[in-house]
Amino acid sequence: MALLQISEPGQAPDPHQHRLAAGIDLGTTNSLVATVRSGVSEVIEDESGRPLLPSVVRYCPGGTIAVGADALAQASTDAANTVVSVKRLMGRGLQDLHVDRGNYNFIEGEGMVRLRTRAGEKSPVEVSAEILRALRKRAEATLGGELSGVVITVPAYFDDAQRQATKDAGRLAGLEVLRLLNEPTAAALAYGLDNAAEGVYAIYDLGGGTFDVSILRLTKGVFEVIATGGDSALGGDDFDRGIAEWALRETGSLDASAQPGDWHESGDWRALLAEARRAKEALTRERVTTFSVQLSNATRVKLPLSVERFEDLSSELLARTLSATRQALRDARLRVDEIKGVVLVGGATRMPQVRRAVADFFGQEPLADIDPDTVVALGAAMQANLLAGNRSAGDDWLLLDVIPLSLGIETMGGLVEKIVHRNAAIPVARAQEFTTFKDGQGAMALHVVQGERDLVENCRSLARFELRGIPQMAAGAARIRVTFQVDADGLLSVSAKELSSGVEAHVAVKPSYGLSDEEIGAMLQSAHEAAGTDAQARALREQQVEADRMLEATRAALTEDGELLGAADRARVEILLTKLGQAREGTDHAAIRQAISALSIGTEAFAARRMDHAIARALAGRRLDEMGS
Repeated sequence: MALLQISEPGQAPDPHQHRLAAGIDLGTTNSLVATVRSGVSEVIEDESGRPLLPSVVRYCPGGTIAVGADALAQASTDAANTVVSVKRLMGRGLQDLHVDRGNYNFIEGEGMVRLRTRAGEKSPVEVSAEILRALRKRAEATLGGELSGVVITVPAYFDDAQRQATKDAGRLAGLEVLRLLNEPTAAALAYGLDNAAEGVYAIYDLGGGTFDVSILRLTKGVFEVIATGGDSALGGDDFDRGIAEWALRETGSLDASAQPGDWHESGDWRALLAEARRAKEALTRERVTTFSVQLSNATRVKLPLSVERFEDLSSELLARTLSATRQALRDARLRVDEIKGVVLVGGATRMPQVRRAVADFFGQEPLADIDPDTVVALGAAMQANLLAGNRSAGDDWLLLDVIPLSLGIETMGGLVEKIVHRNAAIPVARAQEFTTFKDGQGAMALHVVQGERDLVENCRSLARFELRGIPQMAAGAARIRVTFQVDADGLLSVSAKELSSGVEAHVAVKPSYGLSDEEIGAMLQSAHEAAGTDAQARALREQQVEADRMLEATRAALTEDGELLGAADRARVEILLTKLGQAREGTDHAAIRQAISALSIGTEAFAARRMDHAIARALAGRRLDEMGS
């Protein structure tokens, strides 16, 4: 007989059964790994005692690969084979890269960008996998065994493609990815549990390549994300870029007729960015520092950089973060004074002007009890420990995250029917029924989109698939249930099922690349600005679709039973059809509605005659006793 290994109620399980799990913060500038030991979440350091691993990968001569500090040291001298800030390339196509392209040799083609290196073509997923592999080795060497699973954090504003690319990188690194966790949520988890906090908190997360802001409600162990916002192409890298471009302009190294972007392909650009980062960090401690770089043409770019000048250079970037924060508060329907505390996350929040701006905005000093560089990994480790099955006393908490943008499907007239609305808690499943437009329609093409606008042309296409085998029915008779499922990682799958026959189709939405750098924020902004216009456009499309249906049905009825109308009645119906057709081509949805109503009223008598005629045909030749049975 098989035996079960169990523990007595209230007793801890066998310590030998403890599963090794870790949380990984895969960052733009630096990455790190953390785990829970003896009930405490802690960052795992390398053999030199460094907690941070620079997110840099170099493909070296001889086929070796360097990751971290060794790769970073060669970022300027071997720029074409040293990949930095790869997180900004995850899930992106060439047309999405509005930031500088560094010294990379991009390969033209569809889908996610690919880089040509001395080791061959490399995708951002492969590069990220090298970083994750290095973190995995560090963790397993310290913990003395293989990891059973990890939680990897992602920016809250990462779209479906970026999340999928991150999960693929984890698998490629040989990791069992238990969950993708939004970075602000991970930070709140670490902060909330450590401080037994309750109430509404804002998580202001400014990392190396992305900015996120989330509004969370913490209540008795439930971490509920109320709203999220941000910019997937705004981070510390952009502050560095501003300094580098300013230095080129001030010293005359940038020709008056040239654009800053012209420098972004040069071999000196990495050195300029590295010095800009050093100067930025120095200004957290000093009032003035010296920006100094020796260019390859023997020119030295050297000039003083003051705190005041840096704040002026970065004011626009900082304003963008506060604009997104205002929008998140509006989405949460909260006032600033209702926020109990503000948690700073990300190394870029060390900049004094950032902390000052956040304090002024919220009217309170932000919370900084936990190192902003490590807080995300610490929270991820807690979630990984729980998902691995290592539940201990006090682990009765629940995470309720949200999706950043609405998900929907295209309907007749190019309209978007939103099925899962943005800021909906995940995991989530939503279903809605649709029907066919034409008689005998045996298939339906489904187009899945993402965005806040009412018209498909203003949203982002995610996937297309077909449902075939729909039984032959009259228009509107078929019932097709479309179900959207978003899992805990924020990844989407869609299914469609015809309810009478049971035929079904399914697609796991996996686009080849994600939203462009500013597209997510722009979607929300344009939706807000165009709300009135969209409402008018939607009303017009809806009336046009109804007009098409009415015109087609009436003409089909005239073809089948036109003999039931006299010449005068037929002429009146034809006039009403012509008027509706003319209104249908216009842009006045009220006029179309009136023409539809007029045709409906004008054909009521015809419809009644058709009904009587149909009944008479059905009863013809039948006896009364047959009808009774």
